[in-house]
Amino acid sequence: MKVVLLGTGDAIGTPKIGCHCPACQDALNGGPSQRLRFSVLVEGPGGKVLVDTSPDLRWQMISRGLDHVDGVIWTHGHYDHYAGFGDFHRVQNHVPVYGLKDTLDYILLYLGFLKPERHDVDWFKPFELAGLTFTLFPVNHPPIRESAGVMVTEGDKKVVITGDTNANISQQSLDIMQDADLLIIDAIVPPGINLVKHMNAAEAFELGRQLGAREVVFTHISHMYPPHTEAVKEWPLGKDGMEFII
Repeated sequence: MKVVLLGTGDAIGTPKIGCHCPACQDALNGGPSQRLRFSVLVEGPGGKVLVDTSPDLRWQMISRGLDHVDGVIWTHGHYDHYAGFGDFHRVQNHVPVYGLKDTLDYILLYLGFLKPERHDVDWFKPFELAGLTFTLFPVNHPPIRESAGVMVTEGDKKVVITGDTNANISQQSLDIMQDADLLIIDAIVPPGINLVKHMNAAEAFELGRQLGAREVVFTHISHMYPPHTEAVKEWPLGKDGMEFII
């Protein structure tokens, strides 16, 4: 299994429009603090799957040489996680899309013109796609009512993507997240900043430790961190285009 972080930014990306903080200035200068919005590409023996479709998906696909995917999984109905799906227009018809019923109902009000092949998924019910097994589990991303994490397995290999969440995750979900080979975790801000909807770096790092993940990488990262080359000395920040072979 191959996992590619297509975009590691939060809803506004880095640089933020009109901002010249240190991280945004580094990004504006072409530095590694540049972050497109959140998407993950998972490649299995039977094809390629997108977990969420960033508003920056067009460039993410072009830069990776992608012109076809075998499925899309949507974790929740926030625009920075689905809006780029519209860029499949005149590229690929009837893309198989997977998600919870209410999530798909909401997203397809906007994107139904593409006539995707809809697959409703239930919590904790595994489904097969691209030679891999995917399982959605509930996380906590208030005020939105329905937000999913994603577990991906291939044999004894396991990748967990938390999705957008705070640290208040149910025990049933924590059980399924245990002992991942790779944990891709929401860590939107540095320590000392407490948000209702997301984890900060300290919370994410502690959750990774509790879950016994072999490797942890942060994503959904805001411009509030120091520039990437400084921040990565202390925290395992992901970077756009980072690849993992599991």
